Amino acid sequence: MYEQRTEIMQNVFLTYLPASKFKTSVLSAHLVTPLSKETASANALLPAVLRRGTMRCPDMESLSAALDTLYGAQIDYTVRKKGERQCIGFVASVIDDAFAPAGEELLEPVADLLGELFLDPVTRNGRFLAEYVDSEKQNLIDAIRAIRNDKQDWADVRLMQEMCAGEPYGVLRLGDEESAAKINNHKLFNHYRELLATSRVEMFYCGSAKQERVQGALCRAIAALPRGVVTEGEPIRRIAAPEQPRYLTEEMDVTQGKLSMGWRCGTDDVPAMIMANLIFGGTSNAKLFLNVREKMSLCYYASSSYARSKGIMTVSSGIETKDFQKAHDEILHQLELVKQGQWEDWELQGALATMCSSLTSLSDSQGALENYCLGQTAIGAEDTPEDLMAALHQVTPERIRKAALSCQLDTVFFLKGKEAATC
Repeated sequence: MYEQRTEIMQNVFLTYLPASKFKTSVLSAHLVTPLSKETASANALLPAVLRRGTMRCPDMESLSAALDTLYGAQIDYTVRKKGERQCIGFVASVIDDAFAPAGEELLEPVADLLGELFLDPVTRNGRFLAEYVDSEKQNLIDAIRAIRNDKQDWADVRLMQEMCAGEPYGVLRLGDEESAAKINNHKLFNHYRELLATSRVEMFYCGSAKQERVQGALCRAIAALPRGVVTEGEPIRRIAAPEQPRYLTEEMDVTQGKLSMGWRCGTDDVPAMIMANLIFGGTSNAKLFLNVREKMSLCYYASSSYARSKGIMTVSSGIETKDFQKAHDEILHQLELVKQGQWEDWELQGALATMCSSLTSLSDSQGALENYCLGQTAIGAEDTPEDLMAALHQVTPERIRKAALSCQLDTVFFLKGKEAATC
């Protein structure tokens, strides 16, 4: 992937992913900035406001009409959290030129429109339109509040907030409601100007056009992009777990308890830790699913995930409140089995096959491939899907065991019903 990543302007990078098997081309552009509590809400609000219109197309109606002239092209805004970086921007999808009527070239006008959204937003008296900012601010606040409605997601969010309190990783992708409520059009416009100048820009193209043409189209589209001293933020820090894990309980109107657990992983052997997580709870053939859920019926669901950039493994599960201690202890027991190397060969092979299948399928989806590449470039990782697959095949059982042994329980968060007995 890095062989296909080129700096086309100062701190502006293009990752070129040639593909002729798709009927569409995907073009995206993102501002990559450090994730922080102070700016997360403003960053999350910005692309929604920019998507409301440009000086040439000052409202959603005229913007939609412009996209319709490009045979129904689409441009959506995105806000993504990658490690301790926040990535905000746009993803455009348009008919690939190879399939356009009469050989019409659509790449350049789509790139131009993408550039307008970033650099020529509709303004009035030197600031964003107040009605656009207020409308999108309310949408953002509603989205932040809605996280509480999915109790599984809420438990996982609360786990990260408590486990990574004081760390950028504990900040929500959308920021927080209090910070969002304080934003107005004047503050947001000033923040926008600063963000344009100080953010690294990552752009991606997947389609049949030649690299030189893509690069030329993008350079023209963002020629007016201001460039200053780019703020990359601190390197992602690995934090050690406390000597004794922290236990927190919260009550809500839920009929099913939500148990979320987090470990700090001290290993630098990422491929081995990926395999340890998969055997533990990362697939439908993992120990958590087959034993804690299926055989013992202690969980309605139970799965684990591994955030490689931060060295954190988490378990998310739904349980009866009365089964808290049993489920907690059995989850720890299943991890202990992985630490002791107690798994069958079919478990190892199944985990490897699942991961390799997931990595192989990335090339079948432009969206999945773009998301993977953004995640890699945002955190400074260099391995391609093929590199990672090759590394996974070299992992030995002893390396998996050692990686699992590095995991120390940090925080346990339990969301239970208000009427439930104390666990």
